[in-house]
Amino acid sequence: MTNDNPGWHGTTILSVRKGDKVVVAGDGQVSLGQTVIKHTARKVRRLAGGQVLAGFAGATADAFTLMERLEAKLEQHPGQLVRACVELAKDWRTDRYLRRLEAMMIVADAANTLVLTGTGDVLEPEGGVAGIGSGGAYALAAARALMDTQMDAEAIARRAMAIAADICVYTNDRLVVETLEAS
Repeated sequence: MTNDNPGWHGTTILSVRKGDKVVVAGDGQVSLGQTVIKHTARKVRRLAGGQVLAGFAGATADAFTLMERLEAKLEQHPGQLVRACVELAKDWRTDRYLRRLEAMMIVADAANTLVLTGTGDVLEPEGGVAGIGSGGAYALAAARALMDTQMDAEAIARRAMAIAADICVYTNDRLVVETLEAS
């Protein structure tokens, strides 16, 4: 994104894995420069028949393109999230069109949580927590601090996202939260 064009900016996506659950939460704010365009965008979705959670940050059209590609990889490799993500990352790095996409994703199934980046990285976060987007670092820090409490994964995600919304002007408190039972 260039500084000449305000562009679509900001979001917060957080994943928390604790106990028998994994949660992916995303805020609903879409901003253009300093203007809030929408408060209730849905940046967290279920893929693969509901067995995979995916949250995206970045350019919306780019993120939808990546989700469609990931869905196709999941159809080719059912039940193999890591393999599907690695195959997507290979395409992302080698395809001229995909290389220009400006988006990141957090994806999770019952056993794995992964962060997919625009450089073709497939990263497995430590400690069961991952955050991306403009408020991702705030949500990540808050969630890590809450992991030692009695709170469950969803409560941690909701509290951490509220903290991020209080700090990041590109994050709001209108959340979409999806949960899976972990294996």
